[in-house]
Amino acid sequence: MKPKRLILVAACAASCSLVAQESGGGKENLALEEVVVTAQKKAESLQETPISLTAFGEEQLEKDGISNLNDIGSSVPSMTIEPFPINNATLRIFIRGVGLIDAQVTQDAPVGIYLDGAFIARSTGTALDVADLQRIEVLRGPQGTLYGRNSTGGTINLITKRPTADAFELKQTFKAGNFGLFSSKTSVNIPLTDSAAVKLAYLNTQKDGFVENTGPGGDFGDRAVEGWRIDATWDVNERLQADYSYDYSEIEYFNHTYQPVFRREPNAFDLTDPQGSINGQIQNSVQDLVTHSDKRWSRAATAAPLLESKVEIEGHAFTVFWDYSESLQIKYIGAYRELSDSAYTDLSGGGGTEDYRLDSNNYTTSDGSTSFGVGAPKQEQMQFSHEFQFSGALWDTRLDYLAGLYYFYEEADETRAFGHQFHAPVSQQEPLPGTVVNTTLINLVSNDFDIENEALAAFGRLTWTPAVLDDRLHLTFGARHSEDSRFASKAFRTANLLEVVTETPAGSVATPPVPLPENGYATSADQDFSDDSFELIAEFDVNDDVNVYVKSVEAYKSGGFNTRDPDQARFERGFDKEKVASLELGMKSEFLDRRLRVNADVFFSDYTDVQLNFLIAGSIADTQVVNAGEAEMKGAELDLTFLASRNLILSLSYAYLDASVTKATDPDTGADVTEDFVFSSAPMHSGTASMDYTLAEWSWARLGLNVSYNYLGDKKGSVRSDSVSNTFLEGYDLINARLGLYDMPFAGGSLTAAIWGKNLEDTEYVINAVDNLPQAARSVIWGDPRSYGLDLIYNY
Repeated sequence: MKPKRLILVAACAASCSLVAQESGGGKENLALEEVVVTAQKKAESLQETPISLTAFGEEQLEKDGISNLNDIGSSVPSMTIEPFPINNATLRIFIRGVGLIDAQVTQDAPVGIYLDGAFIARSTGTALDVADLQRIEVLRGPQGTLYGRNSTGGTINLITKRPTADAFELKQTFKAGNFGLFSSKTSVNIPLTDSAAVKLAYLNTQKDGFVENTGPGGDFGDRAVEGWRIDATWDVNERLQADYSYDYSEIEYFNHTYQPVFRREPNAFDLTDPQGSINGQIQNSVQDLVTHSDKRWSRAATAAPLLESKVEIEGHAFTVFWDYSESLQIKYIGAYRELSDSAYTDLSGGGGTEDYRLDSNNYTTSDGSTSFGVGAPKQEQMQFSHEFQFSGALWDTRLDYLAGLYYFYEEADETRAFGHQFHAPVSQQEPLPGTVVNTTLINLVSNDFDIENEALAAFGRLTWTPAVLDDRLHLTFGARHSEDSRFASKAFRTANLLEVVTETPAGSVATPPVPLPENGYATSADQDFSDDSFELIAEFDVNDDVNVYVKSVEAYKSGGFNTRDPDQARFERGFDKEKVASLELGMKSEFLDRRLRVNADVFFSDYTDVQLNFLIAGSIADTQVVNAGEAEMKGAELDLTFLASRNLILSLSYAYLDASVTKATDPDTGADVTEDFVFSSAPMHSGTASMDYTLAEWSWARLGLNVSYNYLGDKKGSVRSDSVSNTFLEGYDLINARLGLYDMPFAGGSLTAAIWGKNLEDTEYVINAVDNLPQAARSVIWGDPRSYGLDLIYNY
């Protein structure tokens, strides 16, 4: 961490909701407010939950300007979030260094995302804004028994606000800022009877990107989001409650593009490797068609029109809770979701020349004989799930139990019509004075992927408080049996054309393109996986305010298939499941009459058959997934919150992570390739700090200042160690601030007005880097520059 930042970190830190309580005698008793979470599928205090987690309440979400998962990426130590390079509506999420680099329809992320308890299977669309979001919980580390498959890295819970029959409520939020930002969120709670209510929520957000496209089409990074949500609740009687929700989100956006940073070394022609030599000649030629710079650009150009991408997501959820007796509660969660995605990307490097294009737009050969239409990938997905939970307390509450059954099913397909992927000059010759012969390679591709996945699980958990040590010892045993069936089919075709155009003093002459041999295959495969994961936890209440725990937990990530692998045999073989066993020692504590909260943990995770996804050398989009072998992760996490005075709250969070691949074997040759692999997004150091300070307080308003500091350490950027020099991501720090007038009486309710700024120092930082694009050895996507704006929030 930079020395100049240590002063700031010591002085301020992410805040949570706190209150000043009063004692019976009227004397003010300052104390931290209890934070309630549902990380263990029941409502309980954060301080009684033996999980390393960060919770964002409604007030903090508002202060930090958080409306989607991408907004919390720099606010949770041990977690990194970055956009998927060719789909800005898709996020790469890593917790403790574990995540998925490639968002494919056939691969699952190892960080599970849940919306009101329902699993979201696909990474596509995870950048959506959620209407009426009440809380976000980030669970760090494996969550194998309660959450099951695909939670080897952790779990994220998105919780929306439930309707209430108590009173009519209205909340209207307007946000405006630079880069054309305007957002409107409306939430209306309507009681129907004394036991039933509905809630309607709507959001609309537009924001411009920070890179202007001086070529045809839209600007890079422009984004518009629209969504609405309907919730209904009915307390049938004192013991039975039913909830229904419908949500719809639509994201229209223009993808980012990669900025070329520095050139490759020139390639020489090699007669023993003609294809590699052609690739080298392409790299030599296209590097002269773009501008290379290590400074963040503000404009670039496309040759073909930059087309809009679009994601549509809708879902239904139905929840029933039956409080049958003191010893038995039954809960059912059913969910159905659909996803439609069309993503268009231009990766040409911003040169704006027809001589070189790397996009899926229309293309017509120079002689006019052949045309190809837009071939942007399209994905359609449907999923539904059912979960039954049975919980309660027995033997005078000495034994708490939770048992459940889970079923999940999904179908999805991804198609890309046969069309242009790239074209680039191969050679330029002058056989006669005044005559130039230009040869261009045109690459055409098509894909069609289909999947069908089914998962079953049974899980259980027992927590026993023995009648010893004044009931301060709690022992937990958990287990989960999972079964997965996965089917995938793939049909792909790739073809190359050689186009020759002769320039003479009399004009240009284009000959019909010459087809080269095609590649491709059509095949399908299926695999079944099963797993048993266990959990052991011992908790001890040192006193009423200090709890320590030690836990051993297992989790697994399902195997699958890699659609981007050009080798048919490897696709059919697929890859196996990934397994992790983790040991964690933690403490949840409060001191100074509950004014200081200290939560800390240390952990060690041992991965076997770890899945590593990496680009194949010399390709643009071809990848390989291998169960490389073994990996270890160890680290420590610390969360501090201090109510320094009635007007001042300080908080600090820090994470240390040491992640390494300890054993890797080439699946084809059996050779030891341990040194070839690293973890791409596992910063050794990360931290956040913030200060909430009430500057003044009147009878009609409160003036409050929030300042936050976020630090993210260096990342490798690639899982291949030979790529790290070109994909390395340097650590960076960001400072954000918000100054607001809170709770001003207005129109029978209250009004909050606030000005805010993010990345106040206008730090230039890279969030993604690749080394596989022809035009540069290193190409990057930059993080957002300085932004600022105004919030108006009305509550009635």
